[in-house]
Amino acid sequence: MQSKNRQRNLGFFFDHVTRRLADKIAIVDLFGGRERISTYRDLDARMNAVASMVARLGVRPGERVAMLVGNRTEFIEFFFGSMRAGAIPLALNTRLAAETLEHIIADARCTLAIIDPSSHRDALAIGRRLALARTLLLDTASDGFLSFENEMAKPAIPVEPPAVADDAQAFQPYTSGSTGRPKGAIMTHRGMLWYVAYNQRHWPSSQHDRGLVALPLFHKNALRGTVKPMLYAGGSFVLMPRYEPRAYLEALARYKCTYSRGVAAVFTMFLQHRDYIEELDLSALRSMTIGSAVVTPELLDAVERALPHVKVSESYGLTEGGSPLRAPIDGRPVPRGSPGSAAPEIEVRLVDGNGEDAEEGELWIRCPYVCLGYYNEPEITRQKLTDGWLHTGDIFCKDKAGFFYFRSRIDDMFSCGGESVYPKEVENLLFSHPEVVNAVVTPVTHAVKGFVPAAMVIARAGSTVTADDIKSYCLEKGPAYSHPRFVDIVPALPLNGAGKIDRGIVQAKLQTAYAQSE
Repeated sequence: MQSKNRQRNLGFFFDHVTRRLADKIAIVDLFGGRERISTYRDLDARMNAVASMVARLGVRPGERVAMLVGNRTEFIEFFFGSMRAGAIPLALNTRLAAETLEHIIADARCTLAIIDPSSHRDALAIGRRLALARTLLLDTASDGFLSFENEMAKPAIPVEPPAVADDAQAFQPYTSGSTGRPKGAIMTHRGMLWYVAYNQRHWPSSQHDRGLVALPLFHKNALRGTVKPMLYAGGSFVLMPRYEPRAYLEALARYKCTYSRGVAAVFTMFLQHRDYIEELDLSALRSMTIGSAVVTPELLDAVERALPHVKVSESYGLTEGGSPLRAPIDGRPVPRGSPGSAAPEIEVRLVDGNGEDAEEGELWIRCPYVCLGYYNEPEITRQKLTDGWLHTGDIFCKDKAGFFYFRSRIDDMFSCGGESVYPKEVENLLFSHPEVVNAVVTPVTHAVKGFVPAAMVIARAGSTVTADDIKSYCLEKGPAYSHPRFVDIVPALPLNGAGKIDRGIVQAKLQTAYAQSE
């Protein structure tokens, strides 16, 4: 009989599967170039050992523990295992600068850290500068650190999970920081447990499903989109240490994955390997989801042409708010360009500049998933949350059938000579050009117009298209005021740690290049 404390603790969310399918494979881990298999029994035992170790090392319930760990099973073990002891894990973005990581760990007053030296070039230096009393190290021995495996091998005294209040914090993910410093969202056990059950209730996964995770585990796309649904349903997933397009395609085929999800860049990159796609047996693959950033209809079409037997969909979600827009449960098809309609059991509003409900405006959402606020950020919490409503910062419009369409971030829209320009609309036009593979549009300063659009573009391999060709195409096909005044054709777009296009870097590069071209 489960204790009430276990039932209310996210660390035990797949207990029911462990009891029923203890010897079933849960994770196939490809870290380090070798295959490691973990069954549900293995995972449960290792998480219990983590809970025992964390308690033995003096971490008290409610204290925060830092995780600088890459894509490997130890991440899953420590993330959920530390929650079993009542600790609050901070799964850190391994692509952030060392100074930013150190600030986050210090600001959160972490009492323990676990560090994977392979996850960050400055990992060991960060660990030493933290000067924590207890820092665990994976894989290698180093003075001043405790060995994770040595500590795990010590006798594990069972830890009774602490009482969990309704608003008790489970973990603390950080927003991507693409538009400012990363902010720690306060996510609750109750909200996260509600969400995994909610997903299974409306969009169920099967114990026969197998996902593929190639994006960083610290990102919601991996944890919320694959890890938790698969473990809760008794399925399994393959865990890649990093994304590489041909290795990703090979893993889909070799392990007969039925499902995978990723950001737009994942799909754009593997579409450059259509010859390899044709060589592989991907018949087990049934669905793929593109999300975490703007998705163009052209990209969805291209993936479906390359994989005609696979259902491809667009998703929208937030670190601190879940996925409020989904495919309707009544089976209605989702129009291209829309992530869906309002999801059941989630309240959704579009709020205009006057604070009134409208057909176009900022998306507000309310449900048990929504964070309680932002750690040590009372002013941001006040600005972003009103009576439980999360202000997403995203502008959407809604059609008569109830489907939502992303227009822009509140801070993305800009005025060009008095005309409102939405970067996504210009990007959609660029994507309709047959030679354009990917594109991002940002404003650059202009002496007369104030701001004008500029674009960074990836062209199709072998293409001879020029910047002038692209500008002329936009002038012909779209409004003159919104055509990119400057186009930079590049081999790759800069990404942040969450795999999204880093618009801040793009804008800085375009501004510099545009100024030099004048």
